[in-house]
Amino acid sequence: MQRTNYSSGAKWEEIVGYSRAVKMGNIIEVTGTVAIDDSGQLVGGNSAYEQTKFILQKIDKVLQQAGASLKDIIRTRMFVTDISRWEEYGRAHGEVFKIIKPCTSMIEIKSLIAPEYLIEIEATAVLDKELNAKACC
Repeated sequence: MQRTNYSSGAKWEEIVGYSRAVKMGNIIEVTGTVAIDDSGQLVGGNSAYEQTKFILQKIDKVLQQAGASLKDIIRTRMFVTDISRWEEYGRAHGEVFKIIKPCTSMIEIKSLIAPEYLIEIEATAVLDKELNAKACC
């Protein structure tokens, strides 16, 4: 089975040894993603909603590189630093996934890699095998 790694160029990828996403067969796993742009700047400030919205756009971007889209996501995991703000995270997630409705978890954690990050999201996508086979041949 072919494996393809996708990099965002984030400094942590080389330090920690991970990829932004990994595609094997028809499965794509997207690593924990925070609201940092390509220049290393926080996006969304102290807004849980805006950080979540940006992260989902970032996940969509890497999925497109892998030949998928948000509609292929079957699971998201949201790691949040303040569960009392669940409605803010949930509103942004719901705007993207109101029709798709993947399985999801929202888990409160003590902290993320930097204190300004309020949320980190992981995603799992599965491509339709028939569509994937047609696209490759």
